[in-house]
Amino acid sequence: MAEVTYPCYWQKRDKSGQWYWIYYAKNKEEIARSSESYVNRSDCTHSISLVKNSMSDQIFYSE
Repeated sequence: MAEVTYPCYWQKRDKSGQWYWIYYAKNKEEIARSSESYVNRSDCTHSISLVKNSMSDQIFYSE
C-alpha cells in the first residue's frame, strides 16, 4: 500500500457496512465528512468527485 499523503480523502465503512468518506487537511485534521453513507463504493467515489468539481461554485452567506 502506498504511503498516505495529506490532504486526502479516506473511504471507510460504517458499522452497517456502508461506505462514507472523510476529507483530511494537510495537518491531518478531519475537516469534512460525507453527509450520508453509500451501499456501493462507486457511489461514495462519485460523491467525492461532486465535491471536488464544485470548486468554482458560488458561495453565499447571510449576516
